[in-house]
Amino acid sequence: MARRLLVAAEYMILPLLLIAIWKAADIAGWVQPYTMPPPENVLATGVEFVEDGTLWQHTKASIIRVLQGFFLALVLALALGIVIGLSRTAERLTGVILQVVQPIPPIAWIPLAILWFGIGEGSKIYIIAIGAFFPILINTIEGIKNIDPKFLELAKAYETSRRRMIARVILPGALPFIMAGVRLGLSMAWICVVAAELIAAQAGIGYMLMDGRSLARPDMVILGMLIIGVIGKLLDDLLSKITRRAIRWQ
Repeated sequence: MARRLLVAAEYMILPLLLIAIWKAADIAGWVQPYTMPPPENVLATGVEFVEDGTLWQHTKASIIRVLQGFFLALVLALALGIVIGLSRTAERLTGVILQVVQPIPPIAWIPLAILWFGIGEGSKIYIIAIGAFFPILINTIEGIKNIDPKFLELAKAYETSRRRMIARVILPGALPFIMAGVRLGLSMAWICVVAAELIAAQAGIGYMLMDGRSLARPDMVILGMLIIGVIGKLLDDLLSKITRRAIRWQ
């Protein structure tokens, strides 16, 4: 028990130190409340938004969009990654296109997303999916390429069907890479949700950030940023636990 408390205290030292520096800067007058409000103002805004349901409304909207875009990216990236990873022909056919499209930032797709899907949920989910797609795809391909050839040769020697080989040999062998891509893809999805919610959103953390800017309320902006960070951290911790369980055989 004492050990756990010590570990928890170590995790909290830096955040508490940063809050103390933040408060000290406010007391010393180094920052102005209209540009950087004191910590208690952000806390008061958080309590207010929790009590009136505003925070849950925005958080729920963002979580739903992130999960929809992320799972769309996950399915497409895994399917395409397996095909490319197993086929040199597919790798050659898609190589140039992927190398050209991958560096394009998700925010650059916003004009096309509006033209293709309008200003509804479709365009927002598309932007999030684009952001999550490439980390999962690239890691899936690399994971398959890094499988020990001996396992593939052994499966072929036993005349294992292609479907069974993918399910029992290729995916488990590439799983550490895939899960790393999934974690990175989910982080990118949270990054992209802010850009996605610039597209005529009526709710969401990104909308709350923009609303705070319009109302000259930095407390709302900082609160939104903290919510994104906390939820992202919790989801990453969940994926980390799933990863450790999934690849215990390592």
